[in-house]
Order: sequence, then structure tokens, then C-alpha cells
Amino acid sequence: MKQLTIATRGSALALWQANHIKDRLEAEHPGLTVHLLKIKTKGDKILDVPLAKVGGKGLFVKEIEEALLDGRAQLAVHSMKDVPTELPEGLEVGVIPEREASTDSLLSVKYEGLAGLPRGAVVGTSSLRRQSQLATLRPDLKIESLRGNLDTRVRKLLAGEFDAIVVATAGLNRLELTAPKHEILGPPDFLPAVAQGALGIEYHSANAEVAAMLQFLNHEPSKRQVLAERGFLTGLDGGCQVPIAAWSVIDGERLRLTGFVADVDGSRPIRMTAEGPVDNAWDIGAALAEKVLAAGGKAILDEVYAREGR
Repeated sequence: MKQLTIATRGSALALWQANHIKDRLEAEHPGLTVHLLKIKTKGDKILDVPLAKVGGKGLFVKEIEEALLDGRAQLAVHSMKDVPTELPEGLEVGVIPEREASTDSLLSVKYEGLAGLPRGAVVGTSSLRRQSQLATLRPDLKIESLRGNLDTRVRKLLAGEFDAIVVATAGLNRLELTAPKHEILGPPDFLPAVAQGALGIEYHSANAEVAAMLQFLNHEPSKRQVLAERGFLTGLDGGCQVPIAAWSVIDGERLRLTGFVADVDGSRPIRMTAEGPVDNAWDIGAALAEKVLAAGGKAILDEVYAREGR
């Protein structure tokens, strides 16, 4: 195979990710030419509504998967935290490159971190997970919706529209973005989204040639982490727009997973941990989901979904 096409969103971050994979593929396979096919997804088109209110899964992947299914592209590069746990028949995310930082970052122009924000400070995020955890740590803050691509969100902060914003550290690292004040928000106090910081490469299950060409990119520890966290998400029947978080750590042949579910105001956080052999990653996540649901997570999620109209 001498040519491949990658389907990708058109944001600066998505293009960085697609070009990163393109460059690695062309370096690994001399003579290969990789093209990018830019696609606008539903999540890219609806920018004036918080994501949780748009509803549905796959807001940032459905149109890209259609390009795989109809043959316009042979592979897609996704941020794994945007990918639903159920994929269209015939497609698989078989390759997970080495994961970037899974943490979040609080950016501000004037204030030193979360503790340094004054009472009533306006913090921008459209993530219910981030909103919930912020509410637990600083219930006095005013959380306002912040949509748009990562570079747009940082620009709004620098223009003075917010006292602080919370975004994924991985995206900042990839695009080399920051602000005058930058604090990492990470475990154990602030848990990331499922598979945050990980990329996933999706392609036709039946296309053995493409699968073989991509395998050098796969990073098995990152893949096991993603499997555990997505097993947890699947067990909760959760999408990426609900207050669910997960954080996995691999120590030798053992994987330890912490799962989190809360209501949006952070008043009923449930945090539990499970561990087991790294080869059982998905099952560890699924079992932890059952424990969290039984401990009150089901009632919380039912309420969230009822508000979404699901």
C-alpha cells in the first residue's frame, strides 16, 4: 500500500494529532504517502450549547467513522476520551500510541492556581466532570460554559472573559499552549476523564494490511490503561458528557483503577478503587463499575441522564 488517508477533525489539536501519526507512518514506511481528510463533526458545528445538553454519544466521531465506512479514509485518529465505547460494526480502535499526560490544567492570567482564586471567581469549562470536582473543592466558584477548540478557549481566557479555565494538559503540551499562571490538577484530588491524554487509531477490522502497518505505534501499557478505564465507562453506560472520571496506574503486572461518579454540584461524590492483573484490564473496569453503581452511582447517573433528556 503506497497511500493512506487519515480522517480527522479540523481543529488545531486534531490536526496536530493526525499529522503526528502521518509523520510517524511515513518515517516507518518509506515510499508511503499519507493524506489528511478534514471533517466537521456535529460537536464542531454546535458551539453555543454546553456539550451535556447537545446529547448523544459520538459527537466528535460519527461523521469521521462514516468516512471510514464509505472508503474515503482508511484510518482515523481520535482523542480516546471522545470515542464511544460502542463502535460501528466492522470498525475497531486497535492501536493506542503512548499516552500523553492524563491530568487537567487550571490556567489563569492573574491567580496562582485553584487555591489562589478569589471567592466567586469565574471559571470556564463545559465538562460536567470538571465542574463536579471543582464544586467539591471550591463550592464558592462560579462555573460558566466554555466551548470551542482548545486554542479558542485559551484565547478567551487571555482576553479576560474568565478568571481561570480548566482544560486537558495533553492538549496544551501538544500545541505548546499555556497562560501566565498554570497549575496541574491531577490525582488524587482531581481525576481525569476516561482515556484522557490517549490517542486511538480506528480502522476496518478486516483490513489486515492497514492493521499491520499501524502496529509499531501501539503502546501496550497505554492500551491496558485505556481498556480498564473504558471498561469502567461501559459498565456505567456512560458517555463522555457526564460526571464520570477514571484513573489507572500500572505497577509491574498489576493495574490499579480509581473510578469516580458524582452529581454535577459535587455534593455526592463516589470514589472507589479496584486492582488486578494487567491482562484483565477491561474486567477490572467493568467490576469497579458494578461496585460504584451499587454504592449509589446508579441513582446519581439516572438523575443526570433525566436532566439530559436521555
